[in-house]
Amino acid sequence: MKKSLISAGVVTLLMISGCSSASTEKPADSGSSTPAQSQTEGINDSSMSMNNEGDSGAMHHSGSSEVPAGLQTAQNPEFPVGSKVMMSADHMEGMKGAEATVTAAYDTTAYSVSYTPVTGGDPVKDHKWVIHEELQNAGEPPLKPGTEVVLNADHMQGMKGAQATIDSAEQTTVYIVDYMPTTGGEMVKNHKWVTEDELTAM
Repeated sequence: MKKSLISAGVVTLLMISGCSSASTEKPADSGSSTPAQSQTEGINDSSMSMNNEGDSGAMHHSGSSEVPAGLQTAQNPEFPVGSKVMMSADHMEGMKGAEATVTAAYDTTAYSVSYTPVTGGDPVKDHKWVIHEELQNAGEPPLKPGTEVVLNADHMQGMKGAQATIDSAEQTTVYIVDYMPTTGGEMVKNHKWVTEDELTAM
């Protein structure tokens, strides 16, 4: 009787041990990524894919504080330089809901544009924003929707020199901001552009 009990106990232990090792053993790497890995690998260190506005290019995170010649500094902006603001703009991942600091404010005409990057790839639809001073030989603002233009802006890869169509025009104050993305990562410096109605005071 004792022998059969011991044998049964050994068999039970072996079965438990086998189940335990099967559930904790990591499967061999088959070269496929987990969903989390795939999302992480899809984001470039220095640029991010555009999201719900249809932009398929990569937007530069940080930029220069330099602005086009002739751009007029806003005399009485809603958000003066140094203001702490909350962004509702959703041009890039991690922008919407981010806290930002205004570093410059200008009065101009802001356009949303559609264009095909000079570097190739899919057309970019309704890119926000390009300002009047970033268009070649633009003439007097505002330009009407449907107007064909050439872009001098360099916000995204393949943008500078691209043929574009004006989708909409808005005479407004545009801002350059520094902000920390809600998705984490490094501080974004001198982001161009955010319009007045995309900001709220904090």
